[in-house]
Amino acid sequence: MICMDRKELLGEVERIVIKVGTTTITKGSSMASKEMMDSIARQVKELKDGGKEVLIVTSGAIGIGLNVMGVKPHPSDIPLRQAASSVGQSILMQKWNESFQEYGLTVAQILLTMDIYSDRDSVLNLNNTVDVLLSHNIVPVFNENDAVSIKEIDAVFGDNDTLSALVASRMDADLLLILSDVEGLYDRNPKKYDDAKFISVVTEVTKEIEDMAGDPVTGLGVGGMKTKIKAAKICKDAGCRMIIASSEVDNVIGKAISGEEAGTLFISDMHIGKKRRWLKTARSYGVIMVDEGACKAILGHRSLLPAGITEVQGNFSRGDVVSICHNGAVVAKGTPQYDSVEIQKIKGKHSSSIKDTLGHAMKSAVILSEDMVIL
Repeated sequence: MICMDRKELLGEVERIVIKVGTTTITKGSSMASKEMMDSIARQVKELKDGGKEVLIVTSGAIGIGLNVMGVKPHPSDIPLRQAASSVGQSILMQKWNESFQEYGLTVAQILLTMDIYSDRDSVLNLNNTVDVLLSHNIVPVFNENDAVSIKEIDAVFGDNDTLSALVASRMDADLLLILSDVEGLYDRNPKKYDDAKFISVVTEVTKEIEDMAGDPVTGLGVGGMKTKIKAAKICKDAGCRMIIASSEVDNVIGKAISGEEAGTLFISDMHIGKKRRWLKTARSYGVIMVDEGACKAILGHRSLLPAGITEVQGNFSRGDVVSICHNGAVVAKGTPQYDSVEIQKIKGKHSSSIKDTLGHAMKSAVILSEDMVIL
């Protein structure tokens, strides 16, 4: 039976990711609120003085940049939003630096894209960088690198709720705290319905819980409750607890982490390996279609052999993440031992013919079972 006592559940939390949304940073205006950022810096200092490790995921760059540029783009005007991000990000980091310096702390900017996150070597280097920063008492501040993204902004990580959950998962955080403009999860939108009921603890993200999440209720941020529920599911895989709480509550960070009744707590009672968590959330560079026999083998935690492959889509290299599909549904993701051109040549063939076909044979399987995650 899952323990429901907050103080006990949060008593051993050591590494914490705090996601600060646009509406929190700006307090509903179009510029960063020094008062709010100073408050967050003070609370982080108190956590670090108590022996905690803290990482920040920040929003707000696009909104701040648009204000400075004096423009209000159409939502589909991606180049202008990207330009605004490059303007706003430098201002945002300057504000964070000023706030944290008041409490004797140094911050480090880390800008991510899904392409960086999805590259195995890059994401391993990211872990090393963060570990060094934390060991030197520096607070890493993450944001998505919207300015250089080659895709639409909403099609990369999608929002900073998701980014914060991926950071928490990747960095083996014990807790993700999402600061929001609402107190937590309600059974319906409290800004529209006076009889909305507050949900204090969520032990499992069921369809009913997902249905409670509405659309975004603010204009500046791209995240709503739906993206926070998605974040909770990512955290669950990592064995990481998550809290959604209102940034308007005095000393909310300290209260939430100490186990007081602040916000909605999402409990995680499971944990899958770090590599498989990464595979599950990384971008796919291609698709491998398989027959029914291969699908059953994969679902039985066995390796994918070339005989079971029916089609290959996309151009990818060895070690890139690919989706494995059967009858139009993605059943797993993995990193192949061969590239797309090689797999195209050996698909449908017996493993014993790989060497004759390619002139070499690295493995008898196209994707090893330990390099796959079932979805």
